[in-house]
Amino acid sequence: MQRSLLFGSLSSQPFPLRAVLHSSLSFISCNSSRFIPTRSLSEGQPRGEEKIKRNIPLPESTVPEFGDIATFMRLPLTRHDPNGLDACFIGIPMDNGTSLRSGTRHGPRAVRNESSIIGPYSRITGAAPFESLQVGDIGDVPVNPYNLHKTVDNICELYKRVLRAGCTPLGIGGDHTLSLGVLRALREVKGQPLAMIHVDAHADVSDTMFGEKICHGTSFRRAVEEGLIDPKKAFQIGLRGGGYGPDDYDWPLEQGFHMFPAHDLWYKSLVPLMADIRRELGSTQPVYLTFDIDAIDPSYCPGTGTPEIAGLTTAQALEVIRGTRGLNIVSADVVEVNPLYDVSGGTAITAANLLFEILCSLPGVKYKQR
Repeated sequence: MQRSLLFGSLSSQPFPLRAVLHSSLSFISCNSSRFIPTRSLSEGQPRGEEKIKRNIPLPESTVPEFGDIATFMRLPLTRHDPNGLDACFIGIPMDNGTSLRSGTRHGPRAVRNESSIIGPYSRITGAAPFESLQVGDIGDVPVNPYNLHKTVDNICELYKRVLRAGCTPLGIGGDHTLSLGVLRALREVKGQPLAMIHVDAHADVSDTMFGEKICHGTSFRRAVEEGLIDPKKAFQIGLRGGGYGPDDYDWPLEQGFHMFPAHDLWYKSLVPLMADIRRELGSTQPVYLTFDIDAIDPSYCPGTGTPEIAGLTTAQALEVIRGTRGLNIVSADVVEVNPLYDVSGGTAITAANLLFEILCSLPGVKYKQR
């Protein structure tokens, strides 16, 4: 079965959306036998409409942007403790799932460092997330640089703790293998397969790489096999580049994925596309948003492990993220930032701003009249 949606002003060149029936596949949970101890959040506050003291990023007039500890936007650090938070930033400093240029283990630190220049209010959209939500940085997942499977398990365990605390996790990657741990946690806590918006140069649906079932190029095939996502509600945006065969596109289309290659998006606004995705998903379906920085053209973001030319612009990236406002985003991340290949820091600056825009688009964020 094949179908297409017409996208407003883009209807003269519609984006193909294909959907086919897929098999019911069993859900494989992550290993929950052990994890890390917690400590109480000494300054935690109850959520609600009552007046509470919210975490606000340090103003530059108080502490210079180059000073103090480099948490995300210089928010309070509450290591591994999401209690009292509506949303939290989590670093996932891993690169042992990469296949080409390693270095994404340094991504979270670089993104946090560059995030210090971002103000807490969006003058363009009017979003005031820190007046709406209690937000913090809970540090990094305790990754195991010698064991990828244990790292995925540790991601799953920390994310389950965050989700069960009623907190929306915003991940800072780290290679894209991390999505498997995130999705296992989401599936277990939410009790249903997730819808997914996946922005990337690559589909990440290989069966194996070098004989391995788990790595940054296989995450979403495993996610379908384990019943973690609903492939008919999976949208992949910005795909391009070469490969070793047609399977990277044929297999996800057979499962029902909706795929939007970059060449169909050149010179176009993505606002109509996102409007149709919102109509497809509605406002209640739990959605996982994952943004691989290599979706953006390397002339903007060279600091990544597997760059591909002719990608999205940063303006299109903002259109995608701002276009998720109104969706039930339950977890999101920006991944594959490799600062070793960008001495200017521009890739990390872009990633930090995208994470702030994701925060601004979460349910419950207030927007001021402009």
